[in-house]
Amino acid sequence: MKNQVAIVGVGESDIGKVPNLSGLGLNAQACRRALDDAGLKPTDIDGLLTAYSFTEPYTMLGASLCEYMGLKPRMCASMVAGGASPGIMLRHAAQAIASGTAETVLVCAGENRATGLGREAAIAVLTNVGHPQFEKPYGASIPGFYAMVAQRHMHEHGTKREQLASVAVNTRAHALLHPQAQMKTPLTIEQVLSSKRIAEPLGMLDCCIISDAAGAFVVTSASRARDLKQRPAYLLGIGEMHTHEHLLCAPDLTHFGAAESGRAAYAMAGLCPADVDLAQLYDCFTIVPILELEELGFVAPGEGGAFFADGHAHLGGRLPVNTNGGMLSHAHAGAAGAILGIVEVVRQLRGGLGARQVQGAEVGLVHNEGGILSSHCTLLLGNAPG
Repeated sequence: MKNQVAIVGVGESDIGKVPNLSGLGLNAQACRRALDDAGLKPTDIDGLLTAYSFTEPYTMLGASLCEYMGLKPRMCASMVAGGASPGIMLRHAAQAIASGTAETVLVCAGENRATGLGREAAIAVLTNVGHPQFEKPYGASIPGFYAMVAQRHMHEHGTKREQLASVAVNTRAHALLHPQAQMKTPLTIEQVLSSKRIAEPLGMLDCCIISDAAGAFVVTSASRARDLKQRPAYLLGIGEMHTHEHLLCAPDLTHFGAAESGRAAYAMAGLCPADVDLAQLYDCFTIVPILELEELGFVAPGEGGAFFADGHAHLGGRLPVNTNGGMLSHAHAGAAGAILGIVEVVRQLRGGLGARQVQGAEVGLVHNEGGILSSHCTLLLGNAPG
């Protein structure tokens, strides 16, 4: 798949609280913006891939979006791999194009979780997790599971609360430079440390936000991409790994499948971590991008927290991370936060983003993660064929 396909259009919906749009409407808005960005029409699309939704009543979300937008693709499916879904959908789109199943595939993900889910339903989503016999009966929650991972990393490597907080501060600083980001007030280490405890050691500001949001991108063959409106972002490498569904079955609490998916992506691209100019790392909780930095080979095990605390992840640093503000400050609605990371890397590779532009960006890495660090997809994009 290396160099065979490219992303030629990206779009994101309105973000934050958008009560006038349903989850389906947010997806459609992001899709239309991606099509406009690419200079394409709905009739140019012959493949559609969507993620899942907790807010929409449709079993076949992809087919419903076809109705909503007047699409008639030859290939259509909805995928459920949590936050790893967008990267995995890109892989399926690339395979479909390479095999001739489709020529131009539209990929989208998003929901109206802020206004369409409601407080009680949102809490139910956070707590209705875990193994039905061995985890859920004991009151497990999504923040609780990630807190266990954070506690183990702190125990093994001496990671400090201040280092976790620096992840949130880093992403907030980047969000302030993004016109669409949901969070628009500066953040300090002290504010993160003093925020309401959710699951020790994680406070409120260590947790991702809840948004109405959707993102979309258009994939086509590299040969066709050269004739379209925007500078293409070529798929250089992609890797995937799935290790467990329930945390009690995870092989380890500080090493998950990101290392394997990363190695596969690097191998396909013929690149290494030193070749990457920026990274969009899944950041549902502040511990997660620290783990991903380590597993993806950017730093040694135990050094991820210091990397953030020392400012290396800031714009202008060694490796700018989550330049759109990530899910901690830009947006998070189901798989939308992950797909918006892909949107951001494509925009960075095109250039022209003003104060948040990574200078000289040629290669960007995106890591998507689903479940409780269960499913992983790593992709490498470049503004020229590798």
